[in-house]
Amino acid sequence: MAQAKITAAQLDDSVTLVKENSQADNYTLVLSDAEKVITLTGAVAKTFTVPLNSSVAFPIGTTIAFAQDGAGQLTIAAGGGVTIKTEVGYNLNAQNAMASMVKVATDTWRLSGSLKV
Repeated sequence: MAQAKITAAQLDDSVTLVKENSQADNYTLVLSDAEKVITLTGAVAKTFTVPLNSSVAFPIGTTIAFAQDGAGQLTIAAGGGVTIKTEVGYNLNAQNAMASMVKVATDTWRLSGSLKV
């Protein structure tokens, strides 16, 4: 039995396509980053910071992914008062590594993926 193919024209509002936000410098997340992949493109180590809910009110359940496209080490940092729970560390493992985080409480996120200390 042949599988049906879906074209872009057939997609409706219930389907979300992933968008990317490329950054080459230190960066603090903004509300429009929700459900996106935030990518570091540079060759120098940089930090992406997660702000307090009082500054940027991401809804609980928001997912944000990170990619290290450049050779520069990408570190995910918690702004003052923010907790990021992770099993390993806050640095992406190497070039082309990815990680994602989910907001689980007002100022608490869970981070997982290709990470190291």
